[in-house]
Amino acid sequence: MIRFNSDYTEGAHPLILERMMETNMEQTPGYGEDIYCEQAAEKIRELCKAEDAYVQFLVGGTQTNTTVIASALRPYQGVIAADTGHINVHETGAIEAAGHKVIALPSTDGKISAIQIEDYITGHYKDEAHEHIVQPGMVYISNPTEYGTIYKKHELEAISKVCKKHGVYLFLDGARLGYGLACRENDLDLPHLAKYCDVFYIGGTKVGALFGEAVVIMNDALKKDFRYNIKQRGGMLAKGRLLGIQFLTLFEDNLYFQISAHAAMLADRLRESLEELGVKFKMDSPTNQIFPILPDALLQELEKDYAYSYDSRIDEKNSAVRFCTSWATKAEDVESLIKRIEELYNNLAI
Repeated sequence: MIRFNSDYTEGAHPLILERMMETNMEQTPGYGEDIYCEQAAEKIRELCKAEDAYVQFLVGGTQTNTTVIASALRPYQGVIAADTGHINVHETGAIEAAGHKVIALPSTDGKISAIQIEDYITGHYKDEAHEHIVQPGMVYISNPTEYGTIYKKHELEAISKVCKKHGVYLFLDGARLGYGLACRENDLDLPHLAKYCDVFYIGGTKVGALFGEAVVIMNDALKKDFRYNIKQRGGMLAKGRLLGIQFLTLFEDNLYFQISAHAAMLADRLRESLEELGVKFKMDSPTNQIFPILPDALLQELEKDYAYSYDSRIDEKNSAVRFCTSWATKAEDVESLIKRIEELYNNLAI
């Protein structure tokens, strides 16, 4: 079985494993207060061109989202997100379990706009009963989104402007950030994120690390006591140096961006080959996640040898599915997938 159903099916980049072996018997302080976390944090500040960025390392995406949101919001506040957003559909109610409502706005491409956010917030306060309704205290976006789409610089700037106008935090989920920054349509970089976001994170779990995410806090109001919240929410690793070593390795010699570009390139190869067959897509996603619409008869045969994620039914004979490439995807596996789909198209007379 060759897997294209997610971008975290493999372990970690070999250079990370080598570094872990080299440092395995070293004695260091725990809980992220070691030299490796310090060096990794400094490297991230350098890449963000933000000397005042507060960088902390957490064990995974759900812990990161929950910790950031719970530490930022008052008990009566909620977080605005796309209805397709990860915190709304794929975290088992973790945000609500922490006491905060996810305020879901409609989206067809995984994104929400500055206009939507403006309309919701102004509408909230125009309602005479607004004190009886959860108050919007944060905007959550992800880049790339659950549908592999990305925010452009002008979109992020507009959203940031609305957030600042209304005094709400802007939080960007970067679980797949590398794949967004490396894709063909991107015009953002880490300094842009540091400029426009109150807090964001750089994903490691899905981009070459064994596990872990790097939270970058820019707003001073969110920095105080953040480590208390990490501990309380289960995001603090006792052997914290394992996180520091991984991110230090990822950001040395441009490795993070190189392996992200590899995934984006292979996704482009697959996308272009399917387009040549006449395949339509649910949406235009330029990153490592693509969503082709394929006949159910073809999918039934394909799934015998290739794993993919089901997305949605399009009509009585066709479904949208998701193929993911990753930092570790082999070019020969992509070529094998392309060849098999071509064979099925011909054999099934599609």
